[in-house]
Amino acid sequence: MGLHARRYDSATGTVPPLSPTIFIPPPQLLHHHDPYPNSLFDQSYNAGSHNRHESLPGPSFLPLSPPPTTVHSRRDSYPGPFPSPTFTESDSLLLPSTSSPSINHYYHRELYYPTSKRRLCLYDKDSNLAWPFGELEGLDHDDIRETAYEIFFTACRSSPGFGGQSPITFYSKHDACNGDGRSLPVSQTSRVKQALGLRMLRSSLSRRIMVSAPASPVTERSPRSQAVPRRTVTMAEVMRLQMGVSEQSDSRLRKTLMRTLVGQLGRQAETIILPLELLRHLKPSEFNDSHEYHLWQKRQLKFLEVGLLLHPSIPIQKTNTFAMNLKEIIRSAEFKPLDTGKNSDTMRTFSNSVASLSMRSPDDTPTNVCHWANGYPVNIHLYISLLQSIFDLRDETSVLDEVDEQLGLIKKTWSTLGINRPIHNVCFTWVMFQQYVETGQIEPDLLCASHTLLNEVANDAKKERESLYIEILKSVLSSLQEWADKRFLNYHEYFQGGDIGQIENLLPVVLLASKILGDVTNSEERQEKGEKTRANSSEGRIDDYICSSLKNAFEKMMEAANAKSAESETKKEIGEVMLQLAQETEYLALKERQNYSPILKKWNTIAGAVAALTLNNCYGHLLKQYLSEMTTSITVEVVLVLQRAKILEDVLVQMVVEDSADCEDGGKTVVREMVPFEVESTIMIRIRKWIDESLHKGKECLQRAKESEAWNPKSKSEPYAKSAVELMNLAKKIVQEFFQIPIPITEVLVQELADGLQKIFREYTMFVAACGATGIQSSTSCGR
Repeated sequence: MGLHARRYDSATGTVPPLSPTIFIPPPQLLHHHDPYPNSLFDQSYNAGSHNRHESLPGPSFLPLSPPPTTVHSRRDSYPGPFPSPTFTESDSLLLPSTSSPSINHYYHRELYYPTSKRRLCLYDKDSNLAWPFGELEGLDHDDIRETAYEIFFTACRSSPGFGGQSPITFYSKHDACNGDGRSLPVSQTSRVKQALGLRMLRSSLSRRIMVSAPASPVTERSPRSQAVPRRTVTMAEVMRLQMGVSEQSDSRLRKTLMRTLVGQLGRQAETIILPLELLRHLKPSEFNDSHEYHLWQKRQLKFLEVGLLLHPSIPIQKTNTFAMNLKEIIRSAEFKPLDTGKNSDTMRTFSNSVASLSMRSPDDTPTNVCHWANGYPVNIHLYISLLQSIFDLRDETSVLDEVDEQLGLIKKTWSTLGINRPIHNVCFTWVMFQQYVETGQIEPDLLCASHTLLNEVANDAKKERESLYIEILKSVLSSLQEWADKRFLNYHEYFQGGDIGQIENLLPVVLLASKILGDVTNSEERQEKGEKTRANSSEGRIDDYICSSLKNAFEKMMEAANAKSAESETKKEIGEVMLQLAQETEYLALKERQNYSPILKKWNTIAGAVAALTLNNCYGHLLKQYLSEMTTSITVEVVLVLQRAKILEDVLVQMVVEDSADCEDGGKTVVREMVPFEVESTIMIRIRKWIDESLHKGKECLQRAKESEAWNPKSKSEPYAKSAVELMNLAKKIVQEFFQIPIPITEVLVQELADGLQKIFREYTMFVAACGATGIQSSTSCGR
């Protein structure tokens, strides 16, 4: 499946083509200028033409511009259709209740999320994909997730379903009604999903919640019997369920905000020090026991510590009095709950310290914007936790159909967390890629979405030079590249069988990430050194992947062959191992050409030639080592190994020629880079060396005869000398071995051997003749 393959499994009709830009439902009112106009996330969106009983189509992506700071009207803050929850008398009209029996029934968690689902967490410490944002000391994933939800809820408190206005009751986008009042499914598309190439679910989370609850009894004459069923589902409930927040915690948060911010719906979220407000107004009596309250309090204090002292957005002096007071109070509350009563001196000191540290500005000018959660990496941990809520907990490879509304609401936290569009794009890219990895790399749509978002990141990186953004970008891309490099540098191990197709989806993401990272890094180097550097090209990176993976595969073959030889009852000769490796290397080359090269050629036109060159050099190096360790110049075994190497070399050269047919030089450049095995010349050199060694043995035999022969030519018992027998046997053995060598025997070689033997025998006969010509001599004198 290609990277840009799109699936719209559940959508009916014709799906519009993918827009080159991604869209997000617009923010409400903006209080400062957006420095990134005309992005793919910027498209106008006007909700004014819809009445509140209609589902708002909304743009496909949440427009990533700074969040609003003014008071939101119901229509302005309404990103999509939200259902109406019920209320209890104990809750004001500002905060709809989530604890009524009907809501409890509708949202009973077990109805939607099986207990076997993966625990909600930012990242897996044991994952091969390194978490790029560091850790927050003393805070676990649950702490981060709960605080993220509190920030999210506070930022969205004026939106329908969260508080501020009566939630809007609406007709589901997933339902239609025919003439007899029965609901019929209606095709719905999410513009976010359409832009990212994600499929629509067969049933949205909101619909699953509605279907799981029994329908209310309706009489025949009731007006509701002829209308579309109403749904009591809000995005507040969707987010609560997605983030794993209990109804009790949610209820406490709602009531506290109601008491604290009554009459202040227009107050901007970034002007609220949320942990301080919660500590002031939530009492131990509102928790099940003192231990639960203490754990909750420590979480709030810990976030103030990491946000104001450990990772502040504005640097703080170690001698700052407020910082020292805050640190001391937090330490004192480690084992005993902090007294948050109105008459507590400690609480007054604590509140003054927190407020003073939060309301600082870089230039010391007065400000009403709080800086308690916008320091890096605190803000990124919280924001990633919110973004992860878009995935269906029942099927973690799928994104909820409510993603448009979710992202529109999550965007309201930007001012509190110090997020802008470029940082959002990087975080969103990370979330998509991380989900692809953590769900077993089985959903290519997530990879497609990552690639689409990464293109946005590439555009941002060209104009954004803020140091924090660069740090976040480099951390994310380095982690992504490290994970991918590990697999591509050994792709024969990680991509086999049906997984080979993943290369085509994953490689564009990796190459784009590498290009962005290289551009950013080289830009910094040019600024520092004043010189121009060049990033690695895609072709060069593919070359590295091919060479590394094939070398690893070849080494693995060697280890397997050696292990098999060691386990064998009859130990294999090294020549047998070499023959086996040559055969397996040829198979590996053919496998590469058939399975991997067609994919890699999309980014490197001579991928197959590079593979052949790599294998040629791998086996050539091993062959050279083998020949250097041979004690004899040539044997049948050596010749067989060399001849098999020649066959392998011919196959590899043919691969290079075929793969480079479209190149200007027809692959001659690559062929010249191949180190030839030189089989024929090696055989000729070694056989001549063997002839020399054999003739040398004959000369040694002759010399021994001259020195020790005691034969008397006139002896009747010994008609011939013993040395003659020895010399003849040696010559016979040499000739037999010569013709047993499995190579074409040329006349030149035969003549060289014959001339050498003839010379030895001529000298020997002259020696024997000399012994007979002297007449009766002692054996000693003959030997001399």
